[in-house]
Amino acid sequence: MTATPATPFSGLTPSLMLDALESIGMAPDGRLLALNSYENRVWQMGVEDGPPLVVKFYRPGRWSDAQIAEEHAFVLEMQAEELPVVAPLVIDGCTLFAHAGFRFAVYPRQGGRAPEFCEPRILEWMGRLMARIHQVGERTPFAVRETLDCASFGSEPRDWLLAHDSVPADLAPIWRGVADQALDGIRHCYERAGAVQLVRLHGDCHVGNVLWTEGGEMSGPHFVDFDDARMGPAIQDLWMLLSGTAEDMGRQMGHVLAGYEIFREFDDRELHLIEALRTLRLLHHSAWLARRWDDPAFPAAFPWFASHRYWEERILELREQIAAMQESALVVR
Repeated sequence: MTATPATPFSGLTPSLMLDALESIGMAPDGRLLALNSYENRVWQMGVEDGPPLVVKFYRPGRWSDAQIAEEHAFVLEMQAEELPVVAPLVIDGCTLFAHAGFRFAVYPRQGGRAPEFCEPRILEWMGRLMARIHQVGERTPFAVRETLDCASFGSEPRDWLLAHDSVPADLAPIWRGVADQALDGIRHCYERAGAVQLVRLHGDCHVGNVLWTEGGEMSGPHFVDFDDARMGPAIQDLWMLLSGTAEDMGRQMGHVLAGYEIFREFDDRELHLIEALRTLRLLHHSAWLARRWDDPAFPAAFPWFASHRYWEERILELREQIAAMQESALVVR
């Protein structure tokens, strides 16, 4: 089988993956372990006379070579500043390779566990490192990667879902109405925040993309998977560290900013964007699932997406977000 938009990884066989690694001078020993990834395909691969490597095969058609190169350059720039990021290996001056129609990059294997973002010590630690990441991110903008804004993460996903009849017909008018109200709320949040600075971001800094190690010189968080790196406000990399009630999140943000502002000033106006960014993420996620539904991995992993109940829950969720966006900005405690 060959790759198509509906089955982008159908031709990615174990033999092809081993050949891909061998094509850049590595000596795979045949050990393969699939790692958790849906957008791309990521495998831990054993090599002779060395520790295992992580090989990431990019989804065809998602990013251009230039966009991937910008991501890699950003991560390497952070690595040069001794930030704990997992950067692609540079082999003969290159970080992006191709074999049999598939593009791939190779990374060192990084162990670790999911951090406990509720602990003040960890939140302050994360704040310090996120500030340093944003110091690098504000030096120069991305030239070809996307920007996180109301159009790309809100209006476009809404329009795509409606144009492709992804929402059940009897719920589509209701969903469209609440989506439109949510987009209005997002715009009002951005108006309250004003013209905030856009920097290069991790873009998807949730608990699954941070690996925590204890003991030794390498203890602490390690940031992985910059596949969603883009331009956006700094708060995008901070709000996903928060959870619980508004009071809980205000207290957690206080710990994050206690670490963050040691290295970089935080613009308090960006607090107006937290619920707007959360709402954009919800809209974008529904469209992401719908766009990928022909990929056999998605119905297997997200069977509830095709249900009526999924869209009923999204309508309720958007209504909750509309109310949340009308509230005052998060109070940092």
